[in-house]
Amino acid sequence: MSVRMKIDVVSDVSCPWCVIGLKSLEAALAKLGKEIEADLHLQPFELNPQMACGGESIAEHLGRKYGSSPEQLEEGQERIRARGEQLGFRFDMGKRSRIYNTFDAHRLLHWADTQGKQRALKHALFAAYFTEGRDPSDHEVLVEVAARAGLDAERARQILASGEYANEVRSRERFYTDRGIQAVPAIIINDRHLIQGGQPVEVFEQALRRVAADTPTG
Repeated sequence: MSVRMKIDVVSDVSCPWCVIGLKSLEAALAKLGKEIEADLHLQPFELNPQMACGGESIAEHLGRKYGSSPEQLEEGQERIRARGEQLGFRFDMGKRSRIYNTFDAHRLLHWADTQGKQRALKHALFAAYFTEGRDPSDHEVLVEVAARAGLDAERARQILASGEYANEVRSRERFYTDRGIQAVPAIIINDRHLIQGGQPVEVFEQALRRVAADTPTG
């Protein structure tokens, strides 16, 4: 009998380790097959909520925020690229030089959840930013990516032109930060078990098995 699990993935569109975390979680769930019936939802988190329009150079941003040298940045990017390749995702570091505000992307993701296409949009946004080097704060890019994910382009345009889902997104962001989430990805199972970071597939698989063993099926 399958074990039902509620899984919330708190993450940001501009976070490379969030790509790795989601892909690893999905791979672990695929390996577990029918053992687990996952009710998975993507929750908003903004790494840079004050990011200005037009974004900022990644090298300058990380240098100021973490004190990263160009050499450290290059080493980190290679680790990310290699992990992505293992999971079937292509990080094209040559195309991505800036980091952007992601609030509007989170508004579309909130809407996409009501349409049953949230994960499709999340993956499309990851590809647009990390593989194609596109700006996830640009409304025309967001409309195109929404259509690519199977969503109605005109409805996406309406949402972006308005303030729809802004309050809902901010409420969810506060919910998780108020509960101590300061770094992403953060994967929360059944509102109790926290897995942080872009862990390997095996770590997610083992954690899911442990939670499943302790979860009543009746």
